[in-house]
Amino acid sequence: MSRTTSRTRLTAALGAATALALAGCSSSGSGSSGSGVGFVTGKGGVATAAPADRVAAPDITGTSLDGNGSLKLSDYRGKVVVLNIWGSWCSPCRAEAKGLQETSQKYGDRVQFLGINTRDTDPANAVAFEKNFGVTYPSIYDPDGAEILKFPKGSLNPQSIPTTIVIDQDGRLAARAMRAMSAEDLQKMVDPVLAESK
Repeated sequence: MSRTTSRTRLTAALGAATALALAGCSSSGSGSSGSGVGFVTGKGGVATAAPADRVAAPDITGTSLDGNGSLKLSDYRGKVVVLNIWGSWCSPCRAEAKGLQETSQKYGDRVQFLGINTRDTDPANAVAFEKNFGVTYPSIYDPDGAEILKFPKGSLNPQSIPTTIVIDQDGRLAARAMRAMSAEDLQKMVDPVLAESK
């Protein structure tokens, strides 16, 4: 029975990961995803939620892509977190990688960057991606998309790859962009959330 349950979960996770890949990984931004309750999509396709309307981020956990132990999103509670969902096979992910790294360095200890690598069946490809683009912040290895499925539907959940989500210091989903982000656009997304914590 447990084998059947595991197989069902794996099938569902693979299906969701495939749907994410098909829905995203294009160079065009998605600006039509702001129909959920409690959040609005502004210019540029960035959806935001006012503090009173935010829902808790799921406790994303997993093995570090570099193999050095496990990572938990909840370990960063008290900090603003930028969560980027990416794959080495994704052209828009490659386009945004350097800007994400530059922005991570700009904020330093004030903002924690965390990646979720998905649909890379061989982690070596993802590790090579990070080395090529000089990415130094950690990533969780989530090849079947199981961690991505933890986000509640109807929230600022990821629906394409790449997706970047800003999580406030209380561990709630504050903003989301389902497209490749420039460093400038990312800062516009992060700064208002960061200002709340002062």
